[in-house]
Amino acid sequence: MSITTRNISVFKIAAMYAGAVIGAGFASGQEVMQFFTVYGIKGLWGVIVATMLLAYLGASILFLSVKYGTGNYLLLINNLSAPWVAKIFDLLSMVMLLAGLSVMLSGSGAVFSEYLNIAAWPGVLFLLFTVGLVLTGGLAGVIRFNSVLVPVKIAAIIIISLLVLAMCKSGAPPVEGMRSSFFVSPGNWFVSGVLYVSYNMILVLAVLSTLGDRVTSRRAVAGGLVGGVVLGIAVGMLLLAQLKLYPTIANYKVPVLFMAGEIGDMLRIPVAILIWLAILTTAVANAHGLAARFAPPGSVKYKLVGVGCTLLALPLARLDFDRLVGTIYPIFGYAGLLMMFVLFISPLLPFIKRIKV
Repeated sequence: MSITTRNISVFKIAAMYAGAVIGAGFASGQEVMQFFTVYGIKGLWGVIVATMLLAYLGASILFLSVKYGTGNYLLLINNLSAPWVAKIFDLLSMVMLLAGLSVMLSGSGAVFSEYLNIAAWPGVLFLLFTVGLVLTGGLAGVIRFNSVLVPVKIAAIIIISLLVLAMCKSGAPPVEGMRSSFFVSPGNWFVSGVLYVSYNMILVLAVLSTLGDRVTSRRAVAGGLVGGVVLGIAVGMLLLAQLKLYPTIANYKVPVLFMAGEIGDMLRIPVAILIWLAILTTAVANAHGLAARFAPPGSVKYKLVGVGCTLLALPLARLDFDRLVGTIYPIFGYAGLLMMFVLFISPLLPFIKRIKV
């Protein structure tokens, strides 16, 4: 059956959602460290806040996308905001998606050089080739790709976390309100949970809005809810595992790699591969969101634009991975706050209007 018949399952929708969020920062454990672990056990409250927002906003994006029959993020924001706001957000989204693609290309090079002891450029070019290959399959190819890889990534993250909880000795809990190198407010787990979701929203919106004319409303909402809850569970498991190895784990740029080393050295290479796969799924999400902005998924133009954007991102990929993340991700977070507010309110407007009447 063709995906145009609106037969995309809840599982595949949730996989696309999770695939957009579980990137290098997530799989490495650094995002969880900076946004939640620094608050100690109270970080769990931040995880709960983030999970509720991820579930609601994922369902909201998909519900609105189906309502307006969208095939890309621009069609959705045109229906949710004034024309001038939509133009600004469109330009910002294109820049952010291209920048995010550069971060993933750079991250691929970093994995090859730091963890696999291979030169960085083969890692960058291999990712570029793989992204182009996935995009040649159009939306169906992107969906199949996420349906296979995302469950593997989530299962690996949860298994590693469970092994740490079962096998490792407990460390001292972190000092509450430690300073984070990200853009979160020190000592405020609630703000941290909100910002964690907001900085993911631009990419999530770009990916999920491409399903608006391909899924049913009921499956769309269910897929958004399931995807958000699964992401929350993965974040919570990583948090608990990191707390058990604190404070030593705080000194590592790739906490999950340290966690794997505590279990056994044989896991180091599999974890490096896991991080690379997370980079790959996020790179595909960025390229797909950009390509769908300019052409229907699966068309010749879609494939050309997708590959062209990936090539366009190459120059930035030469910069240091840590520098790119520290510069670009905070911008993602603050830019996503406005869109998060719009997405939060929009599904509720019909009910608000009835109350006023």
